[in-house]
Amino acid sequence: MSREIRPDHSSPDPALLQARSPESYTCSCFGLTSRDPGSQPRQAPPPTWLRAEHGAVTRLCSVSSYSVNLLCGAMDPPGFTASLVAGGVAGASVDLILFPLDTIKTRLQSPQGFNKAGGFRGIYAGVPSAAIGSFPNAAAFFITYEYVKWLVHSESSSYLTPVKHMLAASAGEVVACLIRVPSEVVKQRAQVSASTRTFKIFSNILREEGIQGLYRGYKSTVLREIPFSLVQFPLWESLKALWSWRQDHVVDSWQSAVCGAFAGGCAAAVTTPLDVAKTRIMLAKAGSSTARGNVLSALHGVWRSQGLAGLFAGVLPRMTAISLGGFIFLGAYDQTRSLLGGVGRQSP
Repeated sequence: MSREIRPDHSSPDPALLQARSPESYTCSCFGLTSRDPGSQPRQAPPPTWLRAEHGAVTRLCSVSSYSVNLLCGAMDPPGFTASLVAGGVAGASVDLILFPLDTIKTRLQSPQGFNKAGGFRGIYAGVPSAAIGSFPNAAAFFITYEYVKWLVHSESSSYLTPVKHMLAASAGEVVACLIRVPSEVVKQRAQVSASTRTFKIFSNILREEGIQGLYRGYKSTVLREIPFSLVQFPLWESLKALWSWRQDHVVDSWQSAVCGAFAGGCAAAVTTPLDVAKTRIMLAKAGSSTARGNVLSALHGVWRSQGLAGLFAGVLPRMTAISLGGFIFLGAYDQTRSLLGGVGRQSP
């Protein structure tokens, strides 16, 4: 195993730098090239760590202190325990803190209308379903996300880095939706039927529709989440990379959270019509044409009855919730992984 030495932001130990044999290094994350210290750099170098291995020191790019796909040079497998715990903590934090905004968004998108769906009453209806599903759902996403990023890592051009993030995020969503969709179906039905207990809704779905009922809207959820992640995660990673490069050291957790909030808000806005379709499919009566799960048919029905306003119903609470969620979710993920990484480095 190698040992990573993070230099301070002044000047690294000259003895370590002299141990490096290459005359120059190339950062595949940024596409930047730099000469040894003392010579004029061709372009501004990215923030770095030094990797000490077998008496030699290799200079590595580091956009965040844990993100393995952004380390140029030797690659270590991602920490699955760290991904599981950090992702689960981040997901549970967001879902429980922002649950009222999610309820308002669901009721605005409900075919029966906001007031009939409950208005501002029973704002925490369905929270048990969210509480049970949020930790494993987020943990499954980030384990898959980090693993796929590590799996597809190569020394190829930096232009392919966003594509790798898109591929990793898409794979993460497909896996996470296996857990998210049953939780989401029960939660949304409870949100528009505040007088009915969550467990009763769950048992009614199983009795009337079977396991299939719990996975109604799986395709529409995946079709919503993949475009969302294709926007959010490459944008998040790119903003962190840019910020790190501008300040010449890795982003702090609060900076990662700010990047996450901006990325999440942008992704939420452009994917709202798909979210509306997903909500309509999950809330539709069993046996109806909408309940069959055809996303295009659901979108067409909303467009025909409510126009553009219907397709973007709930866009403001959705953007607000996901921007705040991105701040908490991705910031908490970064912070938890950093803490776990620090504990791991201190342990013998």
